[in-house]
Amino acid sequence: MVRKVSLVVAGALVGAAAMGAVQSFSLPAEAAGSQTYKELSIFGDVFERVREQYVRKPDEQKMTEAAINGMLSSLDPHSSYMNAEEARDMRTQTRGEFGGLGIEVTMEDDAIKVITPIDDTPAKKAGVLAGDKITEINGKSVSGMTLQDAVEEMRGPVDTKVDLTIDREGAAKPLHVTIKRDTISVAAVKSRVIGDIGYVRVISFTEKTYDGLKKAIQNIQQKVGKDKIKGYVLDLRLNPGGLLDQAVDVSDAFLQGGEVVSTRGRNPEETRRFNATKGDLTDGKPVIVLINGGTASASEIVSGALQDHHRATVLGTRSFGKGSVQTIIPLGENGALRLTTALYYTPSGKSIQGTGIKPDIMIKEPIPDDLKDKIQAPAETELKGHIKGADETNTGSGSLAYVPPDPKDDVQLNAALDLIRGKTKNAAYPPSDKDQAKADTPDQASSK
Repeated sequence: MVRKVSLVVAGALVGAAAMGAVQSFSLPAEAAGSQTYKELSIFGDVFERVREQYVRKPDEQKMTEAAINGMLSSLDPHSSYMNAEEARDMRTQTRGEFGGLGIEVTMEDDAIKVITPIDDTPAKKAGVLAGDKITEINGKSVSGMTLQDAVEEMRGPVDTKVDLTIDREGAAKPLHVTIKRDTISVAAVKSRVIGDIGYVRVISFTEKTYDGLKKAIQNIQQKVGKDKIKGYVLDLRLNPGGLLDQAVDVSDAFLQGGEVVSTRGRNPEETRRFNATKGDLTDGKPVIVLINGGTASASEIVSGALQDHHRATVLGTRSFGKGSVQTIIPLGENGALRLTTALYYTPSGKSIQGTGIKPDIMIKEPIPDDLKDKIQAPAETELKGHIKGADETNTGSGSLAYVPPDPKDDVQLNAALDLIRGKTKNAAYPPSDKDQAKADTPDQASSK
């Protein structure tokens, strides 16, 4: 029997959602032994006892989901079961767009606080402002709701309406606003010009990431002029990961060829290699990659590939260390299974599972005193039941995961800018280019 499944690198930080599937391949299923069926019959026995004799009538669906998640969580922190609603959410995040209002929100004092309305969205057009507190959604109080519950309440089919009750500082009474949902596109890439340097921040790896990166680089080149650009800063800090094919394509954007990453499963025949193609979108300009403890999974693939090929200098603090690959296996109307099926390796053959990417230039970001106890990111090695890496070294507390809101205070960013402009020097910048143009080998299929 053969099952069709799809390969994915999922978001890695605790609480981060897994992204959608990217590539299909066939995985043979091994027949279960008699002992396995005996153990399954024990499970059926226990389930029936609970269903019939528990002091109160249990929710059978919740029992089943809890049993499945218990089995998967015993494997590693990144394998899990997604019910139908969670599977839909995962697909939405993968696409990078959804039906909604267009606001970034957080939870504060039992209310949903608007961080910012996104430009040219229904919320912005309806007059929603940063700092507004949403107290009711469609007549329901948000008190007692989780942030995710509130977000789901505001999302929905395009052209349907949402009623919000808003407390606004300075307003005499609550405001009532009705907003019609529209398609909201979430930017996976943000960019700007800093003098003669292009700054590109990759927020996550969705289906839109490579196209967003390509457009960002083109815009920077138009504003500055290709010949006048001194270099690029690729900011992967706080990036929890996402789609494997997008990580390969983003790496490819800066490389002329060679392996980007390989994935190795339980069986040798499951090894897959992904390679860059000719064509560097930046025309070989210097690149500095920024990483920290919030840099995980797909973003570690990119930083590892550019570092191993000596195409970029990596600056910051050690990354998260998630070197495992998750496969999303659709279960029809019953949701989907997210299962760890392989580990990935950088072009030089290093596994970053439990190790992370070590920067070429180690620079810590100073942290305000009031945040020192709040922003220490865990490492993969601190997650209960994590898969032990072959070269596991990141066994202490996690790397710092803080980026100052004001770029003027961003020590890592400003260090990168000074290096590119020649104001400071470091032996790791620029990197050696001896491995930059590795040719594809015949047994390695191109990723694009």
